[in-house]
Amino acid sequence: MDITDLISRLAVALGIGLVIGLERGWRQRETRSGGRTAGIRTFAISGLLGGVVALLAQGMSTGEPGSAANLAGGIVLALGLTAYTVVIALFSREENRAAGSFSATTAIAGMATFALGAYAVLGNMVIAAGAAIAITALLAAREEIHGWVEKITWPELRSAVVLLAMSFIALPILPDRSIGPFGGVNPREVWIIAIVLASVSFLGYAAVKYFGARRGLLLASVAGGLASSTAVTVANARRAAAGEGAHRLLAAGVAAASTVMLLRVAVIVAAINPRLVVLVAPALFAATAVTAGFALLWMFRPQREEGGERGVEFRNPFEFWSVVGFAVFLAAIIVLGRVVGESFGAAGAVAGAAAVGLADVDAVTVSMARLAPQPLSPGQASLAILAAVASNTLAKLGIGATIGGRAFATELGLMSAASIAAGGVVLWLTFVFTAT
Repeated sequence: MDITDLISRLAVALGIGLVIGLERGWRQRETRSGGRTAGIRTFAISGLLGGVVALLAQGMSTGEPGSAANLAGGIVLALGLTAYTVVIALFSREENRAAGSFSATTAIAGMATFALGAYAVLGNMVIAAGAAIAITALLAAREEIHGWVEKITWPELRSAVVLLAMSFIALPILPDRSIGPFGGVNPREVWIIAIVLASVSFLGYAAVKYFGARRGLLLASVAGGLASSTAVTVANARRAAAGEGAHRLLAAGVAAASTVMLLRVAVIVAAINPRLVVLVAPALFAATAVTAGFALLWMFRPQREEGGERGVEFRNPFEFWSVVGFAVFLAAIIVLGRVVGESFGAAGAVAGAAAVGLADVDAVTVSMARLAPQPLSPGQASLAILAAVASNTLAKLGIGATIGGRAFATELGLMSAASIAAGGVVLWLTFVFTAT
């Protein structure tokens, strides 16, 4: 480590203490001098102290891995942290006694400052600085976090924990390989579908709770449509079946998500195979105009029931087994689509795309765009992509009828019929004019 690198690392260690100490000092700014354990100066010195102790430990760690020299360096670092912890803990206890409070925040923040200062010298400076900023943000958001914890309900907390466990505990340990014939099923991909379904449902719940029925549904549906419009449809259908909102408002969310899905397909085609845009884009834009029109109409002119406008009141973010079960069902549909496509070759591309499109439009769009102009012609690839879009639109109608009930399905039926009809007419005109 040269002198320039050494000075840079010690400067980062000092900066870590300054940024955390700034928050601590500001929060205790009204405390009389000498009445608090640590402020800006103490935290700045704590970060620098961690860096200096790390330098001492590094100076002693000159042997091979596992050697006595390295062990001595580790002992020095451990003793330094232990001594600092004892001092900061004792002073924090006296401060709590004097103030009549009970808090370990200052002591823990001091220990983190010392440790990050040491890591800035021994490890990655960027990670150390980023961790310090994250700690400072958490400390500064105390009131907001406490207020949020006071308002959160048990179903919300349980669903959040389940979603986090699905994402960060279960997902990493699932095998990332296909099992079974015709490409099989990838357990990790199925689980990702379940996570997307749960996340979209949770996002919709949170958005409606904090932004209101119309704005919340619109925001959640647009955001959910970026990942999966099918997931938005499943979530809203379950809400409709549970009587948690006006069917037309929930259908407006599906229309908004479908609009995003159609635009997403157009962008994917343009990025992978621009030659298909002239065949695919007109039909997609026609269908987009229809779904966007329905979304705006239903969102801002919702149905009225019993003399008053019914809003949306979600009672539960999501049900674990329902999203897992539907994820397995969607995976089975994808496998079925592969079977159809591989069994009939190029001639079955449209049928296979339509089958897979019931669950996943993006996968079909990517694969078909890459297959043109060989082995598929641009016309065949375009038809396959649009067939997947149409089948996905019909799948939303099927989900609405199966899960959401007749009233919800009726709204989706109007949107589906109008968007498919508009896209179909424009597609026919496109092929007529391009052929001539």
